[in-house]
Amino acid sequence: MYFTKAKYGSPVKGNMKTAIYPGSFDPVTYGHLDIINRAAKLFDKVIVLVSINPAKPSCFFTLEERIAFIKKSVTAQPNIEIDSSDGLLVDYFRKKEADVIIKGLRAMSDFEAEFQMALVNKDLCHKAETVFLAADAASTFLSSSMVKQIAMFGGDVSAFIPHAILREVQEKLEKKRLEITGK
Repeated sequence: MYFTKAKYGSPVKGNMKTAIYPGSFDPVTYGHLDIINRAAKLFDKVIVLVSINPAKPSCFFTLEERIAFIKKSVTAQPNIEIDSSDGLLVDYFRKKEADVIIKGLRAMSDFEAEFQMALVNKDLCHKAETVFLAADAASTFLSSSMVKQIAMFGGDVSAFIPHAILREVQEKLEKKRLEITGK
């Protein structure tokens, strides 16, 4: 089957493509920034959406802190916007008249869960296409959870999170470790 312009359309000058990159970003890592920067090269506008995820009810950093961390970490690019939402992603997608949802994949285990979510989003909103971006090889093992655990035990996370937020992340996690251990 051949794809025709009539059926699938063609890019029209002035027709901006908007992508939404949702996540908890608890905290933002170099892996997240890699996906953000690559998406910004592919789309006219990228909205980094800091989500409140009921499946992850115990975000360590507040919503405000996570947004601030991203703002401090993202290089000044006019096509990147940062926002937050506590509702369904597809509702936000419709509201922003977006074209694509971006998902970063580190491993096959990520794909299974993200593929299922993409199918549900498509079912809820037929326009919601999901584009998967493979993580950079250096970031395939990296997760925010791992960063928090390493930092909480005094490990060096400078290779995993932006320098602009390193001190704040380390101080808050050290404080939490002291609360838990009493040492």
